[in-house]
Amino acid sequence: MIKIKGQKDYMVALESVAMTDIILNMFIFFFISFSLLYTLNPLKISNIDIKLPKASSATALKGEGRAVIAVTKDGAFFIDDKKIAAAGLKAALKQRLKEDPSMGLLLKVDGLAKFDNVAYALDVINALHIQKVSVAVIKKTTK
Repeated sequence: MIKIKGQKDYMVALESVAMTDIILNMFIFFFISFSLLYTLNPLKISNIDIKLPKASSATALKGEGRAVIAVTKDGAFFIDDKKIAAAGLKAALKQRLKEDPSMGLLLKVDGLAKFDNVAYALDVINALHIQKVSVAVIKKTTK
């Protein structure tokens, strides 16, 4: 009688690969979910880093149809989150006025910005005869 040897199959346990796959998929899911939540957050209004000065008589503005001019502490000018060269500020505002002649303007100026830059922005606003101008500040809390 001939004995036939059977092959011994050793099964390798790959449970760790499956667990790694599950954890990797969960990481990707949460990474994409939280990235989208942050990107689409309505409270994240502007990417421009401006530290507004404080004032005790600040009031909230209501209404739409206004452009936002931001002046950073470095002297950069932005119109609605788009960087504009100082020389192009007047042309950009003139274009916005053509689109909406009754446009209002919100001026956001960093507390550490040079007053020369603020005066330049106000000079451009005055030259274009924009009447509805507001300056953004943070309301002081009284204790």
